[in-house]
Amino acid sequence: MLQPKIWTTLRTYTLAQLKSDIFAGVTVAMVALPLSLAIAIASGAKPADGLVTAIVAGFLISFLGGSRVQIGGPTGAFIVVVYSVISNHGYDGLVLATFIAGILLVVAGYFRFGSLISYVPEPVINGFTIGIAILIATSQLKDLLGLTFIKLPTDFLETWPAIWHARHTFSPDAFGTALGTIALILVLRRAAPKFPGLIFAVGLASLVALVADFRVDTIADRFGSLPSHLPTPTLPTVSFAKAVEVLPSAITIAFLAGIESLLSAMVADRMISAREATSISPVKPQHRPNAEILAQGIANIGSSLFGGLPATGAIARTATNIRAGAQTPVAGIVHAVTVMVTMIFASRWAGQLAMPALAGLLILTAWNMSEPKKWLGYMRERASDRVLLLVTLALTVIADLTIAIGVGVALGLALRMRERGVSKPRWPTPDH
Repeated sequence: MLQPKIWTTLRTYTLAQLKSDIFAGVTVAMVALPLSLAIAIASGAKPADGLVTAIVAGFLISFLGGSRVQIGGPTGAFIVVVYSVISNHGYDGLVLATFIAGILLVVAGYFRFGSLISYVPEPVINGFTIGIAILIATSQLKDLLGLTFIKLPTDFLETWPAIWHARHTFSPDAFGTALGTIALILVLRRAAPKFPGLIFAVGLASLVALVADFRVDTIADRFGSLPSHLPTPTLPTVSFAKAVEVLPSAITIAFLAGIESLLSAMVADRMISAREATSISPVKPQHRPNAEILAQGIANIGSSLFGGLPATGAIARTATNIRAGAQTPVAGIVHAVTVMVTMIFASRWAGQLAMPALAGLLILTAWNMSEPKKWLGYMRERASDRVLLLVTLALTVIADLTIAIGVGVALGLALRMRERGVSKPRWPTPDH
């Protein structure tokens, strides 16, 4: 079914639902704001590109998507891919790859490929998620420790020697700001789970660094002032040669956007079911996978037209949306509008956020992405699943995400066919 979820929910929409959606939307926007800035910076893009993505893609995913409460925007899973594409093809290459990925997702949604997620082995998803988390955390050590580089190496194996060689530039001010941010986020999550602690923690740590005259960079110091308006939409520069060049990256972006959005939608369904279990009139949370994939495609096309980053459903922000009481996709639309209003009226203050505080936020995000509570469980799985997870993880970190996904999916499907007793092919005896 390709019908957006909002069309269904608005038929019986109430004032009470509107109040809940407004509160949830504003709450999740306060979480999305620092994350969008941090993800864009970690990806090698401008911080404003993260805000543009949260606004444009976030609106389209909620307006056209197949989930009641999905929140879309830039996510940590894309940091590694985006950084690689920008490094190899420039930002114009990223915009074109995002545009092509959007088209691929639209085609996939139209032909109802959304259900194919069930064929992707879970160890592959877990492997590249942990691998991405390792890469994100590694990329943030520079700002976390306040180290000075001419340029941080893009290769994982080269990064650690570079960090060691730059150890003499360690900044206690930066490290203290980052640790303070992490500690405050953890305290607020436990003490006030519904409170938008991310923006408060990053903002307070940045304010303390300013008042104490710490020697730390802010967003404005490194990137200049943030814009107070959306850019004019333009079509990406397209040539056949460039399109062929970025096609592998576009396929990876489409794959990640599809996988993460559907995983997020499934998590949202379970959370809503648990929340509604004691309700007098519970809602049916079942998402529409093909409508979701179609919306992801349109959102990535829209984001590329505004010069934004790849986007998908964000599991952490979607969970925050649900915990804040979201009822319908209107909450996601309110989230996008709130980020835009903040961009228009508060970009000057957002530019004063400290880089080490954002690094601390992303380190914690990477830790949560890897889901450490599940590591022991992974190691108790059957041997083939453990090998598949570790192979995908290693290839993600050492080689390339595209290779990791391709090898992981192919190996996983081969193992699944073997376990189901598929007979081996009978190769004919050669005549010579």
